[in-house]
Amino acid sequence: MPVDNTLYNQPGDIWWDETAGLSMLRTALNPARFGYFRSVLTQRLRIIPHGKATLDVGCGGGLLAEEFARLGCHVTGIDPSEPSLETARAHAAASGLSIDYRTGVGEALPFPDQSFEIVYCCDVLEHVTDLERVIAEIARMLIPGGVFLYDTINRTFLSKLFAIKLAQEWRATRFAPPHLHDWEQFIRPTELQALMSRHGLEPQEMVGLSLGVCPIATLRAIRQYKRGAMTAGDLGRQLRARVSRNLSGSYAGFAIKPI
Repeated sequence: MPVDNTLYNQPGDIWWDETAGLSMLRTALNPARFGYFRSVLTQRLRIIPHGKATLDVGCGGGLLAEEFARLGCHVTGIDPSEPSLETARAHAAASGLSIDYRTGVGEALPFPDQSFEIVYCCDVLEHVTDLERVIAEIARMLIPGGVFLYDTINRTFLSKLFAIKLAQEWRATRFAPPHLHDWEQFIRPTELQALMSRHGLEPQEMVGLSLGVCPIATLRAIRQYKRGAMTAGDLGRQLRARVSRNLSGSYAGFAIKPI
């Protein structure tokens, strides 16, 4: 079944509310992936983020945009879902953060060439209709020497087992919305590297984003969540990801646009 991106248009706060399923992205993934991105920028590349023009492609409710804004970046977030953007704007205002949120799609970014020093795209590449066009647009956005940060999901047996069967389909374990992901749209690292290279980005490191608990503990936490013994946010904290060398599930990385 194809990905159902209309689920992001649901009314209400589906991103920050502890009881909303997407809050798991904040509690399970953000600590590991943002920690990795921050280390890439500040330690590996010796970039001072303060004041850097930064684009969040597919920003949703602003879960990562607020992290980068707190780092000092001047963040612009773009997303096709106006309800998600309304949530993002309200939460940023309540948090005292200045983030420019706009409606748009990754296949046709509404900015001039070389508008940003940092571009990141997370939880998005496996959802888009034209992956190559999105990568081409991201490359167009970056100044020479700019950095592209990303995460996505590998197309492997393990990702089908966990992200599709266990999370979406099996009645006893499913906790994600149906049709959140389509396994056929998951992206092998070699495929993504080839696309980036084709459009003038130099791939650098890739790291895994692996669950921080064993399979038995994962199943136990999912059962507690399904029984109502914990919120979605709590489930994310129980499954909290960590950076690893295992690229068979979710993975993250960065590329540089050469000068």
